[in-house]
Amino acid sequence: MRWQTHTVFNQPIPLHNSNLFLSDRPLYDAVMREGAAWDAELLASIGQQLGTAESLELGRLANANPPELLRYSSTGERLDDVRFHPAWHLLMQGLCSNRVHNLAWEEHARAGSFVARSARFVLHAQVESGTLCPITMTFAATPLLQQALPAAFAGWQQPLLSDRYDPHLLPGGEKRGLLIGMGMTEKQGGSDVLSNTTRAERSGDHYRLVGHKWFFSVPQSDAHLVLAQTPGGLSCFFVPRFLPDGERNGVRLERLKEKLGNRSNASSEAEFVDACGWLLGEEGDGVRQILKMGGLTRFDCALGSHGLMRRAFSVALYHAHHRQAFGKNLVDQPLMRDVLSRMALQLEGQTATIFRLARAWDSRADAQEALWARLFTPVAKFAVCKSGIPFVAEAMEVLGGIGYCEESELPRLYREVPVNSIWEGSGNVMCLDVLRVLAKQPGVLALLSEEFAAVKGRDRHFERAWRQLQPRLRKPDEAQGREITQQLWLLGVGAQMLRHASPPIAQAWCQMMLDTRGASRIDEQVKSDLLLRATGGAH
Repeated sequence: MRWQTHTVFNQPIPLHNSNLFLSDRPLYDAVMREGAAWDAELLASIGQQLGTAESLELGRLANANPPELLRYSSTGERLDDVRFHPAWHLLMQGLCSNRVHNLAWEEHARAGSFVARSARFVLHAQVESGTLCPITMTFAATPLLQQALPAAFAGWQQPLLSDRYDPHLLPGGEKRGLLIGMGMTEKQGGSDVLSNTTRAERSGDHYRLVGHKWFFSVPQSDAHLVLAQTPGGLSCFFVPRFLPDGERNGVRLERLKEKLGNRSNASSEAEFVDACGWLLGEEGDGVRQILKMGGLTRFDCALGSHGLMRRAFSVALYHAHHRQAFGKNLVDQPLMRDVLSRMALQLEGQTATIFRLARAWDSRADAQEALWARLFTPVAKFAVCKSGIPFVAEAMEVLGGIGYCEESELPRLYREVPVNSIWEGSGNVMCLDVLRVLAKQPGVLALLSEEFAAVKGRDRHFERAWRQLQPRLRKPDEAQGREITQQLWLLGVGAQMLRHASPPIAQAWCQMMLDTRGASRIDEQVKSDLLLRATGGAH
């Protein structure tokens, strides 16, 4: 008897060994256009390495083997340490080697370094996202520490700007590379940090902290920036893991969070037992100090969601090119082709606008560019992070049942996406921040008018949407904060598309996103162009 029940065919092999940079023409074009052409060769090398089966397997392993809290040693000594799978450390080495944590802060940083760093971030996000949490916080904290690092820790400046990853449990001054975390959220407050109850009392040149943090991010960091109450109000403190004399600080890790996604990354609950902290700035200045980091971390949330969306789409498009159904490749079935084209069109606009924003961060010495960054950072975080969740779900549907199973990358990407909408301020917080900018920055309307004047008359849907939004910007209603923020995003994207995309692609985007009638069709030639660009081809 023969026991072979069937043969396996029409099952595409996983998407491995692709160049994540060169296969993404919108990303390539944005990098060249926004001032980081000098980094293209290295980005191609990074994209090739990250697209290998080996790199993707590291991402899987790091999430399949989450970190473990080590509260005590075998002899009963208090450790408050975290053990990670070797895959985590290899991924962290790659991120630090590629300077994703400090590229823009080097003493001789090149023009466009923020754009180049953003591209590297997006590429790494497609492989593994949990490792980006310590990278983001270190990146955001470094410029503040360059200006205000306490004198007792002056030796930290060099390892902060190194390209080394050093996971050893040692005082920061003895390490080759450093990570910085944040501790803001408490049980009773969440985003309302003014309700924090952790208190700090002066003790010589430093303060003693007593209290807790409900979310103490990246507990293995060499130091955290922590908010605590002082007689002068809520203040920001530099709280190192080790004190200058080499003793452990009084930071106690209570447990690690059991999260929906982001499972490779350690998030903890912590208590401060007379922990030593050094004041950054003045008493009562804590929120302003932390907000110096907030824009940077929020922008990274948008970059991270974009990277996850791009990877989900790449997997879906690859599958559609190699899977047949009803006698045709999926990509050639009219309805599937339309779905994939719309996803590609969404990513086209998103890529262009995110990297326009990266250029604004690069050029923030210019007041107009600084205002653009201030406005569109919360706009982008709200819009991109919100759109990521249904986008990845749509990509999962392209694969069908196999995309719902853990052997696929997509379940992990789907679990990962929501954290970017929540971390560093949820959707409503971002919209309130946008309304704050509109209320306190009188030059916003003029800035937008000047930006949009460059594309005046190119698309009627864009013109109508801009006319309708202007009165709402002059007198914004908090209850309409989400609608205002979403429309700002759509107009920002529309302007970039009309400026830089081919006219057929730009008009297709405007009709799809701005046509209030809710009906739009994409020309077949435009679909072909979009799908070709999504795999690295030239328009």
